[in-house]
Amino acid sequence: MLQATLNGPLTKADHPAVPTTLGELIDDARHCARAGAECFHVHPRDENGREQLTANVVDHVARAVRDACGVPVGVTTGAWIEPDIERRVASVRSWTTPDYATVNLSEPGSDEVMQALLDAGIGIEAGIWTVEDVHRLAATGLAGAVLRVCIEPVDVEATGAVAFVDEIHRVLDRYEIGAPRLQHGDGDATWVLLTDAVRRGLSTRIGLEDTIYLPDGAPAAGNEALVAAAMALISGREARSSRSAP
Repeated sequence: MLQATLNGPLTKADHPAVPTTLGELIDDARHCARAGAECFHVHPRDENGREQLTANVVDHVARAVRDACGVPVGVTTGAWIEPDIERRVASVRSWTTPDYATVNLSEPGSDEVMQALLDAGIGIEAGIWTVEDVHRLAATGLAGAVLRVCIEPVDVEATGAVAFVDEIHRVLDRYEIGAPRLQHGDGDATWVLLTDAVRRGLSTRIGLEDTIYLPDGAPAAGNEALVAAAMALISGREARSSRSAP
């Protein structure tokens, strides 16, 4: 599965193609779905372009994108959007529309946010940045209830990225956490970890939230170009696997 992450906390100052209005988000999502994206991760924003966790914004954005593309739509629960844990949990518990939401295990209150998502009937993507996050996930007692585990190291150098996620996978296996895994990176490690995910046969993701560059280092025109480049890598792996099959 290829997930497209369209905007994150970015603005047009980061890249002119970052979708910041709902209309831009819908249009971009349609193009990415046609290019091969099977689901989305978005950061809902209000009419002023500010990230929001309130139900009126989150539900409206998730519904509009899903209706436009017909594929699952997930959202963020980032603590920087609402630092007050009680208000953040209350907002998440009131959601009705997202198919899933990413919870960063490194953030305070992550276990409460996960429980709020379960109470709301919304799938959990457990965001694992480090081995310590795996221990935190295991300690919640909720590892068996997550939709998938997102292995997503932050600010890791490309040269050591694969070894870094190797250890995360080993600790997940040690805890027998069997949820499907999605692996991706950001910055310089984006394409290294995406290629490694393809090699492992894992789901992965791509989008301007993670990188503004194509695999050859050229600037990407936007999310559609990034999705197309990722699909080319995935298709190449599938073709090689088909040729090697008995």
